[in-house]
Amino acid sequence: MSLGPITLGHYLSLGGILFALSVVGIFMNRRNLIVLLMAIELMLLAVNLNFVAFSHYLGDMAGQVFVFFILTVAAAESAIGLAILVVLFRNRASINVEELDELKG
Repeated sequence: MSLGPITLGHYLSLGGILFALSVVGIFMNRRNLIVLLMAIELMLLAVNLNFVAFSHYLGDMAGQVFVFFILTVAAAESAIGLAILVVLFRNRASINVEELDELKG
């Protein structure tokens, strides 16, 4: 039983589903900061999947170069976000986003 080749539409559909899941994750769970960071990372990975699919489809390496830059930014964002999360947990003993209502320098 052969289902046929995997086309660009399959990759774009999977990327769209992952992106939609991450948007739902952001709007459904606004309490836990870790889940928000994971949803943002899933969103970036969905965009990366689309870049790689278009890059392969068009035979151009530019999309894959963009993926490396996005992954670099995502890794830096994760490191800084988790560091801020650790500091917040030490100071407030909670990572509930709704309790973070004031900014102090």
